[in-house]
Amino acid sequence: MSSPQITIYTSPWCGYCRRAKKLLQDKNLVFTEIDVGGDGDLRDQMMARSGRDTVPQIFIGEQHVGGCDELYALDRSGELDRITRGD
Repeated sequence: MSSPQITIYTSPWCGYCRRAKKLLQDKNLVFTEIDVGGDGDLRDQMMARSGRDTVPQIFIGEQHVGGCDELYALDRSGELDRITRGD
């Protein structure tokens, strides 16, 4: 089974975004970053998809993971490895 696509909505000045991206990079996970910092349409897309207006917003496949804290919690529980493998 192939790994699900990871999408992370970010803004350039966000420390939580940097932390989330670093965790994904440290785990050698490929992700698509969408910078919503200066683009109202992309921010609207993120809000429609996640129901939230803060960054980062992270999706693994179609599953909304949440933000940085939720991503780290998934990693601590071992779930991040499981869902990124496509199990």
